[in-house]
Amino acid sequence: MRKLEGPLQLAPVFKPRLWGRRDLAPLYGGNPRQVAVFPASLQGQTIGEAWLTDDGARFRNGPVTGRTLGEVVNEYGPDLLGPDSTARRFPILAKFIFTSAWLSVQVHPNDEQARQHHSGEIGKTEMWYVAEAGRKAKYLLGLKPGATVETLRRAGRQGKSRRLLRSFRAKSGEAIFIPAGTVHALGPGLIVFEAEQNSDITYRLDDYGRRSADGKPRPLHLEEGLKVARLDATAHRNLPRLEFREPFGARRYILGSRFFAVEVLTLERCARLESSHRRVELLSVVSGSGRVENASGWLGFRTGEAWLIPPGMGSYRLFPRGRAQFLRCYVPDLDADFRKPLLRRKVRTADIAKVIFD
Repeated sequence: MRKLEGPLQLAPVFKPRLWGRRDLAPLYGGNPRQVAVFPASLQGQTIGEAWLTDDGARFRNGPVTGRTLGEVVNEYGPDLLGPDSTARRFPILAKFIFTSAWLSVQVHPNDEQARQHHSGEIGKTEMWYVAEAGRKAKYLLGLKPGATVETLRRAGRQGKSRRLLRSFRAKSGEAIFIPAGTVHALGPGLIVFEAEQNSDITYRLDDYGRRSADGKPRPLHLEEGLKVARLDATAHRNLPRLEFREPFGARRYILGSRFFAVEVLTLERCARLESSHRRVELLSVVSGSGRVENASGWLGFRTGEAWLIPPGMGSYRLFPRGRAQFLRCYVPDLDADFRKPLLRRKVRTADIAKVIFD
């Protein structure tokens, strides 16, 4: 088994969706020197999601070229995920979402609820980072005061659940935290980066009467969803924008939870970074192009790509061509990765509490 010595690029897995798009610009398609290539076999299809850490995502470089993420996790285990990891899957499911219509009103279980009803599965807490928002783009997050299980059940059967949820205008650069149990939906006109527990348990409460390609109504999971929905869930949005200058440009601490943390790195010049000794990290290129290099060599990076930084890899460098922006995603030590750095930067404890979710 060869050592994982350098940054590793993953090819996204694209998922057709009824509410998706045929044009995935500016992340995919366009100039292939600057933007990740969209597979020719999917041209003309309505794509809703690009899964960056899907089990079937294939590596494009290094000793694992051509292998899937699921295969490599199974073979390398702690050498890829971190020395203390016992996970059988990559810990974070990260994806880009492209919307042209409303997604279903849905809710996810927590870990305990998932174990009770889906043997061997985990729950799903997630977050959204709005990469791009149309002028009228909206999302739904949490229930309005007065909503009950019965009114939600009745509205779901009638295709009218959206009127029971709190509606918010989406803003580019905005971050939203969605604990398990929070009822939610994304609207049209959005490109969203989503990070979540690596689980695909989704209870669909309302799909507005839409039909699948076979003409049949898409199934709902009303009773399952109503059992896990938190009627009083807080809408975790309008988080403080904690952004600070760095030698390479700027770092923004988006949010941290025990399941995942997300930062934005804005590169205006070369960034000299160190891999973690205890975890793998994901770098998702939101904009820009350039090259990534370490002692084993260098490769070009482009908008839309995903790179894994194995633990213990050592130092590496990101050279942007002009300006570039990355989303950095990992399973954090909340004290070491968020609280202490923010306290050193004199951030108020009240604001720190708004971006850390224990």
